[in-house]
Amino acid sequence: MNIKWKVEVPQWILLAAMFGAALAAWPNAPNRIPVHWGLAGQPDRFGGRFEGLLLLPLVALGLYVLMLVLPRIDPGRANYGRFPGAYAAIRIGVLGLLAAIHGAALAWIWHGRVNMGFLAPFAMGILTIVIGGALGKVRPNWFVGIRTPWTLSSKTSWVRTHRAGGWVFVLVGFATVASAFIGSRVAFFVLTTGLVGGSVGLVVYSYLVFRRDPDKLPPAGTLPAD
Repeated sequence: MNIKWKVEVPQWILLAAMFGAALAAWPNAPNRIPVHWGLAGQPDRFGGRFEGLLLLPLVALGLYVLMLVLPRIDPGRANYGRFPGAYAAIRIGVLGLLAAIHGAALAWIWHGRVNMGFLAPFAMGILTIVIGGALGKVRPNWFVGIRTPWTLSSKTSWVRTHRAGGWVFVLVGFATVASAFIGSRVAFFVLTTGLVGGSVGLVVYSYLVFRRDPDKLPPAGTLPAD
């Protein structure tokens, strides 16, 4: 995959904003910074300045590099050129979620009042919607998508399972976003049960489609690229 500026620049901006905000907050930051919130949206674990200010930006940078490199080491890397928009949406969505959480932590330092019980499930619901919108466009590969023994062994199973998975993720995402207005416990319950139940259902569905596929041709992206 070639570097595309319109995809990379927004991610560079997010990363630069995270590191820049952390460095700007460092001189006046307290020694105890919240690094984890409970289901009620209240901090339940605190860390020092490094963990509270720089850990998330470093994790975001690591994920950025990892997701940039994956298409280059995937045996089915030729297929990434067939879903560049979907892969870009997933990459930007993941960094956007981390940036939102990091921003909330910094807001707690500056203002002391952050409704993390709403923000966290709301942001995770948005990311789930983004992933759902991208899933149906993902083409066979070894790292991204719904990879079961049957989607990797049947092109029909791959295509149909990813289309169904897209709907599952979008519906769960919207339900999570709506539930965030009710309460964090409800929202996380909806998100967790929806994703776990949906994933189990998709595994079963991929097997059923595989069984009914008369050709059972392995998707091209599951074989090493030339």
